[in-house]
Amino acid sequence: MSEQSRGKYALILGGMSAFGPLSMDMYLPALPAISGELHAGASQVQLSLMACTIGLALGQLVMGPLSDTYGRRRPLLIGVVVFALASLACALAPSAYALAALRLVQGFGGAAGIVIARAVVRDLFSGVALAKFFSLLMLVNGVVPVLAPVLGGQLLRVTSWRGVFVTLCAIGAALLVAALLALPETLPPEGRRPGSLPQTLRTFGGLLRDRKFTGFALSAALAFAAMFAYISGSSFVLQDVHHLSPQMFSLVFGVNSIGIVTMGQINGLLVGKVDSRRLLAIGLSCNALGGVSVAVSTLLGLGLLALLPALFVTVASIGLVFPNATALALSGHRETAGSASALLGVLQFMIGGLVSPLVGIAGSDTAVPMGLVMGALSVSAVVVFAVLTRGRART
Repeated sequence: MSEQSRGKYALILGGMSAFGPLSMDMYLPALPAISGELHAGASQVQLSLMACTIGLALGQLVMGPLSDTYGRRRPLLIGVVVFALASLACALAPSAYALAALRLVQGFGGAAGIVIARAVVRDLFSGVALAKFFSLLMLVNGVVPVLAPVLGGQLLRVTSWRGVFVTLCAIGAALLVAALLALPETLPPEGRRPGSLPQTLRTFGGLLRDRKFTGFALSAALAFAAMFAYISGSSFVLQDVHHLSPQMFSLVFGVNSIGIVTMGQINGLLVGKVDSRRLLAIGLSCNALGGVSVAVSTLLGLGLLALLPALFVTVASIGLVFPNATALALSGHRETAGSASALLGVLQFMIGGLVSPLVGIAGSDTAVPMGLVMGALSVSAVVVFAVLTRGRART
């Protein structure tokens, strides 16, 4: 494959795989504005974040198997159309509950881009080329969380929160046109297989009965949920409680996202030299240290000088947690790697989505719920890891 074709596929598939952070992060600076305009409390507005996350999780379970049965192109295009139309409908939402319902649909459509983009890469590449291309997509996924809230904050200078969703619609439409013109079908009819719901459920059941798989997957999901509590609550905490502007909030969010990318690169240098389980233990310990520090700083009212470093440690540790937890969870499941990967993603998005309303349960003028949720989840991740993954496990 020529370098030009590789670059073309990287842009299209990278954009598709970034639907998750685009959907969740770009509108974060607008959450207080949404709360005010729709006359809804912080917890009600955060339902839209939970709904999008659940849509992203369920969509992967549905669209991935569909792409194995009907080919990649048709389900992918349908999903992108659903994402674009749902984004436009979000811009017209009359209430917080209507916004949450539409965000569920938006997440479901966006999930097609995430899960099918990975499948397309597997169709196109193998061996070293496959690993290199996935590394390229991971770089895109690391940069988008940095840029999305910054773009959202800048958009709020010239438009309302509704304009943010119009922008998401435009991004979806642009990717749809690019896929129509430049992305061929990559799974030929002879490579497709009939779907079987009972077989899929049996595979998931077998994975969940594997103690170490469950330990690695659940500890990573709980650490992700701690970060998701930060994603859900930080816009209210930093803007309403600590009076940062949307632009300053975007800057803080971007710095924390850079922490994930940096730790991910450090992890890449250490893998092969340091035991993967040890790297995961270090990442989870840092996550717990940061989460407990966030809880203490919010309970004692220590201010931004204590809160911001604690948030940075909690978020940046994900760069160590995710790669190693994923590698360790999948290492013993070569024949069911696709189902195992889907289950990893579902656990992460489902637990993260379910805890997000708890962050705003006491209103938008206190940071204590966010601190307590982050502290409890990060400590739980360490406990699950210690109890369920005892014994030798290397990649």
